Amino acid sequence: MAQIWVTNGTPTMPGILNPVTAACDRGYVPDEVWVLSNPGVAEYVAEATDRFEVIVDAYGGDADVSVHDLDDETDFPDIIEFYRSTIEAARETGDTIAVDVTPGRKFMSAIAFQAGFKFDADHVFYFHRKAGGYYGQFYAEIPRTATDLIDFKEVL
Repeated sequence: MAQIWVTNGTPTMPGILNPVTAACDRGYVPDEVWVLSNPGVAEYVAEATDRFEVIVDAYGGDADVSVHDLDDETDFPDIIEFYRSTIEAARETGDTIAVDVTPGRKFMSAIAFQAGFKFDADHVFYFHRKAGGYYGQFYAEIPRTATDLIDFKEVL
């Protein structure tokens, strides 16, 4: 049974990478990473793909990273389809799937959040920086007391 991480791109590396690092730190080390990208964040997503592999490797895993490219960041039907199909495929094969709602535009997070619940993801994670002074810093640079990885499937 594989562990799958689903997220979307954003123009800040910590925004993309901190949540998965925190998840790995808590024992959720993904075997697959799926990233939703669009023209406005494509270069950041490309840079992040190599870093996902490095992070997962540091926690003893070996993740395959895949990118789904949107032609337009507001292609809402395709965004919804990305989350629906990815979550449902994982459910059908008995894999564990985590949806990360941290990075990206608000509408991306809102769609990811709703999809995580509607299509029954195992986890819906949000990486919360409790202190604003750590904006732009990577997980390893932030004190653990200043962060929290919230699983909304446990909260709601």
